[in-house]
Amino acid sequence: MDFHNFRLLSHFILVAVFIFHDSCYSDEAGNYRFMKDAASAPNLSHFDYIVVGGGTAGCALAATLSQNATVLVLERGGSPYDDPTATDIGNFANTLLNTTPNSWSQLFVTEDGVYNSRARVLGGGTVINAGFYSRAEEDFVAEAGWERDEVEAAYEWVEKKVVFEPQVKGWQSAFRDGLLEAGVTPFNGFTYEHVVGTKIGGTIFDPDGHRHTAANLLEYANPDKIVVYLHASVHKILFTTKGNGRPKAYGVIFQDAGGVYHTAELGTQDSIMNEVILSAGAIASPQLLMLSGVGPAAHLAAHGVNPVIVDHPMVGQGMADNPMNPVFIPSPEPVEVSLVQAVGITKFGSYIEGGSALSLSISLTRSFLDGVLNLVKKTKLRTLSISTFLNSLDLRLNVATKAGVIIQKVNGPLSRGHLELRNTDPDDNPSVTFNYYQNQEDLNKCVEGLSTIIKVIESKGYSKYKYPGSSGRGLLNLILALPTNLRARHITSAFDLKQFCKDTVMTIYHYHGGCQVGKVVDNDYKVLGIDALRVIDGSTFLKSPGTNPQAAIMMLGRYMGQKILRERTAF
Repeated sequence: MDFHNFRLLSHFILVAVFIFHDSCYSDEAGNYRFMKDAASAPNLSHFDYIVVGGGTAGCALAATLSQNATVLVLERGGSPYDDPTATDIGNFANTLLNTTPNSWSQLFVTEDGVYNSRARVLGGGTVINAGFYSRAEEDFVAEAGWERDEVEAAYEWVEKKVVFEPQVKGWQSAFRDGLLEAGVTPFNGFTYEHVVGTKIGGTIFDPDGHRHTAANLLEYANPDKIVVYLHASVHKILFTTKGNGRPKAYGVIFQDAGGVYHTAELGTQDSIMNEVILSAGAIASPQLLMLSGVGPAAHLAAHGVNPVIVDHPMVGQGMADNPMNPVFIPSPEPVEVSLVQAVGITKFGSYIEGGSALSLSISLTRSFLDGVLNLVKKTKLRTLSISTFLNSLDLRLNVATKAGVIIQKVNGPLSRGHLELRNTDPDDNPSVTFNYYQNQEDLNKCVEGLSTIIKVIESKGYSKYKYPGSSGRGLLNLILALPTNLRARHITSAFDLKQFCKDTVMTIYHYHGGCQVGKVVDNDYKVLGIDALRVIDGSTFLKSPGTNPQAAIMMLGRYMGQKILRERTAF
């Protein structure tokens, strides 16, 4: 292989592993008549519920609440309908890697030295993820204390609107067969359920490759009772206290794209049923609580947050991100464009997923890595040098990979970290530490997961898509030469899978925690010690549900929306 081809192959590997990870009226472009730009917002004071974040949970929640209450949704990003082709399956990689200032994907780098992204668009992570749809495991539902019949109905409500059965073709079929040969049995066919073995899950891509997102759930909304403001960045939750009584949320302050500040307040401040609900995600929800004076008092005071409303030491704690480790397999045969369809749910706590033929723009990849370098300089993280690699990229090319990527994701995980303020700008990234593989059990699961991937690669079922003579262990080592994260590489990684797991860890974008049930919110997702304030999103989770969390998060929005409406009716 000559140098030029090796350089392109290295680039394919790098980009392929970046991207793995989860009754209203509208016109043909999906422009809902209740959707407006925040710059047109007056000061507002007539809503029963203010939902902060029109993402994976927020859209489902707001659509449900609007059936019997007035709802204001404040979304900091724009509309996915502004560029519909950007959400098509063929543009998946480019959309995720586009982290320019007004893009839908906001880059951040953890204190662990791992690249990550946050969604900033109506529909949240469902606009930029790999589209796989699989329900939470039964134990997760039981531990959450959710009513099973209502959970089932909420799932079906979501699935009717945005979920499809994928068309399984050559590469995904070979991957499925390889999983079964590797012992990830039995084969459970096509199912949304979380069951041990190999299965085909759902997808939010339709048969034509068009993505359907949580934003589509707003089609269920009552257009006369909901307003969605885009480019509305919430800066602070407003509280009132009477005497020595508990603080009560009564509104928010938000900023539009032009820098103008607006106030939104609940309609009847003396009503105990009206609420502010945070659905801003696992990064922004704990960050916004802190910026509003709810969090560890000493930390808030150190950043000049005044007043401190409630000293809440557990806000920002329990942050976790399921570690992912990839293997890139160049193919001698053409492969179809596919994201996650087949998945191996192992008995030992690792999930095996894969995709193929990912199309990408090298210019966007370079822009992504330039963004990484800029963040590193800004946050003073210690990093590896990637300038030599960047200079080697041919920016004139747009290419598609003739290859597959297989990844292992550790369930749980048990390793936990924390989130802290870096400054008081809600649009800036806070400091996040996930402590990947700090827990030995997580590390053991990674080793078993990678060992299973090696078996898949060397299986008869997968052999058509692997060059003769290449070994699974040898393909793992290709990753070691690439800047897939900012962590140091150790010589022992070439033969020690535990060290390989630590050195090559990446995100699959399933981070959670920071406002956990029992620590920051109660079982009804009400913030402890505060009235009229809930958090309903993945920040409340103690672990990530199932193989991919988007199904459970959309379901949670619907489930809690209905529960809140029942409480309202009963009152």
